[in-house]
Amino acid sequence: MRSFFGRFKIFGWVMLGISAVIIYLFFNALQPKKILPIYNPAMVNSELVDQGIQHVRKYHTIADFALVNQNGDTITQEDYKDKIYIADFFFTTCPTICPIMTKNMASIQDKIGDDVLLLSHSVTPQIDSVAQLKKYAIEKGVDDSKWNLVTGDKKQIYELARKSYLAVKTDGDGGPYDMIHTENFILVDKKKRIRGFYDGTNEEDVQKLLDDLQVLKSNYEE
Repeated sequence: MRSFFGRFKIFGWVMLGISAVIIYLFFNALQPKKILPIYNPAMVNSELVDQGIQHVRKYHTIADFALVNQNGDTITQEDYKDKIYIADFFFTTCPTICPIMTKNMASIQDKIGDDVLLLSHSVTPQIDSVAQLKKYAIEKGVDDSKWNLVTGDKKQIYELARKSYLAVKTDGDGGPYDMIHTENFILVDKKKRIRGFYDGTNEEDVQKLLDDLQVLKSNYEE
């Protein structure tokens, strides 16, 4: 009799465990799937967006580009094809927010796999030569296989910043393509769409970027 109740007790615990698993799976299935927003120019602070596209509400993507990285290689959109990547704007002689942004981007570099890339654009290409970018890259611990620091034609970088990444303000005191970069890190998906903006000087925002990156990656895995 005692062995019968012993077997019944074991059976009860097994059924309780199975029930708990079923309830957990059912609860997860009912949770709404997290999807990151797709940003378009009309959703972004107009100070950061070229006037000609401020009305655009859908189908915004990053334009094609051809720039030169710290190794003298030409980098184009093909190097980022079918990749999630994080972009920003900086300059190597910036004494204020750039060192913090670069430090935080370096920490992101150490946390991502080969399926995610980084792309930093110089807003002072007339100063940031290939040699200057290479020196900066070595000093900051840039991994060339994951992270491109790029320079090139100032007009192209300006238009990418204002018309594609929606990430810089105009200056207006030194020419038509002067720009003041922001602290923004921009998360771009495999279809060249912007999925998030983050304060690259703020550790909590950088962590949110990493969390959102995992959400974005999981969307592609399903």
